[in-house]
Amino acid sequence: MNKHPESIGPSEEQQITLRGPAELADALPYLLGFHPSDSVVMVALHGGRGRFGARLRLDIPRSPQEWPTAAEQLAECLIKGSERRDARPDAIVVFLCQDPVDGETGSQTMERLRPFAQRLRTACGALDVPVLEALCISGNRYWSYVCPDARCCPAEGNLMAMPGTSVMAAAATYAGIQVRGSLREMEARLTPLTRTSGTTQQRALDAAGSAMVPLLLDQERRQELAGDTLKLAGRLIDRLGKAPVTAPSLADINDDRLISDEEAASMILGLQDRETRDRAAEWMEGPKAHAALRLWRALARRCVAPYEEHAAAPLTLAGWVSWSTGDEPAARVALGLALRLDPHYTFAQLLHEACNQGLDPETLRRCLRGERSMRAAGHGRPAERVAGARSARARPAGRGRTRPGSTRPGTGAAGRRRPARPGVQGRRGTRSGR
Repeated sequence: MNKHPESIGPSEEQQITLRGPAELADALPYLLGFHPSDSVVMVALHGGRGRFGARLRLDIPRSPQEWPTAAEQLAECLIKGSERRDARPDAIVVFLCQDPVDGETGSQTMERLRPFAQRLRTACGALDVPVLEALCISGNRYWSYVCPDARCCPAEGNLMAMPGTSVMAAAATYAGIQVRGSLREMEARLTPLTRTSGTTQQRALDAAGSAMVPLLLDQERRQELAGDTLKLAGRLIDRLGKAPVTAPSLADINDDRLISDEEAASMILGLQDRETRDRAAEWMEGPKAHAALRLWRALARRCVAPYEEHAAAPLTLAGWVSWSTGDEPAARVALGLALRLDPHYTFAQLLHEACNQGLDPETLRRCLRGERSMRAAGHGRPAERVAGARSARARPAGRGRTRPGSTRPGTGAAGRRRPARPGVQGRRGTRSGR
């Protein structure tokens, strides 16, 4: 699941007044940077004129039994987060975005989600912040859960405005703001391959795991493996950086072709080591940052079944580089996917929280530059700070993807914290400290 408090949209110098549910519904993709799907979005409003503040996005919990807890946590997260970042909201706008499923009509989808909308309104009210508007967007129509007037909010809903025809669309174009497409399309660039090549990638991961696990259990050889992984990452980044520029629709396909199954397997497993991953995060700026982002995305796509959870490391790196280079919407999507796979992945949790609070990534960039300078001066990290501080763990054969269960904002799917186990050899590779 993803949290999306963010400041995207027209600058304060270019103020836009939105009037009524129609313009609010049309503005949502510009507030997030993409079209949300299967999402609850909450936006904080400040002042008498309702200035947009923090934004928060969450996958709509599948089970209605989760709605009360989700509503309370979302309300608290948005309100408390707004207080830390700026000021307590004066009001909140809620959006429930879900297309009809299983033969439903848009109206039926809206009615099915009505109890969730009411839970959200009640949760916000309990914290003394009213919900000014609550909208359902489904099947290219929108409904208001607040307005009782059938003349403006009929039972069959209202059609969404044609793309690009609203005042918000015009202002966004003028300000250079782009909507990336749907959330599903953005996530698709980061999800594992499902083609036949997935079988060969699995074999490569199996073979690499059998060879690498013994190395990870020996501290000295573990350091050597970390060095080899980073050298390989550098070569792949250079390779991707030299590749001809292609259309976005072909870019991912070309990147996948430039990385062999064996190279991808070695990188994926090598990045499970925490210190290796942290050093890889230093490709965060400058001319190599974009190629590094392409590498982390490609590696996430190569985490085929049953290695899906291994994608938490490259997804987190993709989120970090996106945030570091100013692409907050892409950062939140990548970090949200990482937390959906592993809700307790500490690096992703910290980045997600910092990004959501509107912090400046320069703080972390300075820290990573400092680490790099210390190594260059011959002052490496003390032994207790390397990834070996938590024992390497082998992933049991056939273990499937973590299933969602909790709706805690900022962590994605649920799952109990898995207890640490001593490192063992296993067929499915390794997982180590976060």
